[in-house]
Amino acid sequence: MNVYLSFDMRTKCEEKQEALFEATVKLVNEIGFAASSVAKIAKEANVSAATLYIYYKNKEDLLVSTYLAIKRHTSKAILKDFGARQPIRDILEKAWFNMFRYTMEHSHYFHFAEQFTNSPYADLIDLEEVDSYFEPIIQALQKGIDQKIIKNVSIDILKAFIYYPVVVLSNTRICRDFKICEDNMKTTFGLAWDAISIH
Repeated sequence: MNVYLSFDMRTKCEEKQEALFEATVKLVNEIGFAASSVAKIAKEANVSAATLYIYYKNKEDLLVSTYLAIKRHTSKAILKDFGARQPIRDILEKAWFNMFRYTMEHSHYFHFAEQFTNSPYADLIDLEEVDSYFEPIIQALQKGIDQKIIKNVSIDILKAFIYYPVVVLSNTRICRDFKICEDNMKTTFGLAWDAISIH
């Protein structure tokens, strides 16, 4: 699947940019941010370092752009078949299932994003921009608060209780015995829903 770009017909320049994206994810996951030099990333992408600088100002720009591309792709996956008029629980459950599937199917992107958010590079991110990718979910949570369906607490707290169970359970290094199946996903969502909803 083309993550960085959404076009089926790509020019050679777009293919090079996508190759740089994939190389960045691969190397950072394998050897970390510090060891992933521009030269190594360019070599992995099979392009020259000079070519990399056509698209990115520097290494920081490359890493930030890679992270934002992943977040955009993640949001599109989570918001697939989004129905704003559905009941709040149904909206969040659909997003939950989409997030679980995305995380399992694209674990390398997810791993990069997690490393990024725990690195100094995270300070370079405009959090409002990232939040805008997930605005329909944020609006659904706020609507739930307004309708007294969801607890009236910070949206950040609600996101943590909805999002982080997926982070933990989809990580096979942490939860080796957790079986990914519909029944288990429904159970885990039910627990997350119980945590944020007003009974």
